[in-house]
Amino acid sequence: MTDTSAFTFRPGAGPSLEPVQVRPPDRGQVRVEIRATGVCHSDLHIVNGDWPTERPLVLGHEASGVVQETGPDVTDLAPGDHVVLSWFAPCRKCVNCAAGRGWLCTGTTALDHTLPDGSTPFSDGNGQDLWPYLGLGTFTSEVVVPETAAVKVGKDVPFTVGALLGCSVTTGVGAVLNTADVPAGSSAVVIGCGGVGLSVIMGLKLAGAYPIIAADLSEAKRTKAEELGATLTVDPRTTDLASYVSEELGGVDFAFEAIGNEKVIETLPGLLAPGGAAVLVGMTRIGARSSIDPFDLADQGKRILGCNYGSSVAHVDIPRLSRLYLAGQLPLEELIDTVRPLGDAQQALDELAAGSGLRSILIPGGR
Repeated sequence: MTDTSAFTFRPGAGPSLEPVQVRPPDRGQVRVEIRATGVCHSDLHIVNGDWPTERPLVLGHEASGVVQETGPDVTDLAPGDHVVLSWFAPCRKCVNCAAGRGWLCTGTTALDHTLPDGSTPFSDGNGQDLWPYLGLGTFTSEVVVPETAAVKVGKDVPFTVGALLGCSVTTGVGAVLNTADVPAGSSAVVIGCGGVGLSVIMGLKLAGAYPIIAADLSEAKRTKAEELGATLTVDPRTTDLASYVSEELGGVDFAFEAIGNEKVIETLPGLLAPGGAAVLVGMTRIGARSSIDPFDLADQGKRILGCNYGSSVAHVDIPRLSRLYLAGQLPLEELIDTVRPLGDAQQALDELAAGSGLRSILIPGGR
């Protein structure tokens, strides 16, 4: 057993930093030393109650690190390998996995917050189980995960950048290249310019979309959106986005919502040109409902596309995105505005809730 500390969430008590123990890897599992972990809105959804849980959790699901130990039957990884952790570990056995749609895996246990065998590698100071959020639980210094959740990347990929590949970048770029399959020359709107929304913008630039319109309440985020490829930015408080795209473009080919706000989602069909597609990238609270005009969708041939994890197969898309980063095509370091020790996790979550800043990276042990 390894003694360390972790940032946890306990129902009824909230988040805190507490001592934990991590057991060795079992069959098909690896132990990974976490070098960097991102703070994502999905972590905030747990803390603020949008996604209720009955289990005490080790938070965190977006991380990179170094393999320290492998369990029996691990064939593709070895100690010393640099890896990005993928929160949606596929079973590789179900119909969707067999069809190459790992993001729709029906056999994963990630959403149950367990390892594939139903167990947890974590226990608290009293020997009671703590459960890995989304099967990972990366707000700590060491984790035990299934081999299918650890994706090997080159050692020249910085750990801070690798952490973002575990969720936000793969989701945002994948929404463009996989879910929507945006053709070059398509027009697009992106609503919400946090880490995922900015990744969508980078994906649109890669795809050759034009124009790329970005909308956000934050001037700093709009400025960053322009730096990363947006051709125009809009403050929704002073510009009616639907009127603008209708008058200037006759609607857009693609509208991406990267906030997870049900009221904003309702506005997407009104932004689209005939035949256009709205892409739901942001995750709403559980039970949220949005109203749409079905006649407009049918009459104008508009579509609404759900996007889970950028419709990505982690072991294909994460190495590809890392190569694009190394080639200078994805300036992912531009998404990071704060690097801080794990003990500052609460501050990072508070800033995320306030909508300030871009992506915060936590470093276990303060490296």
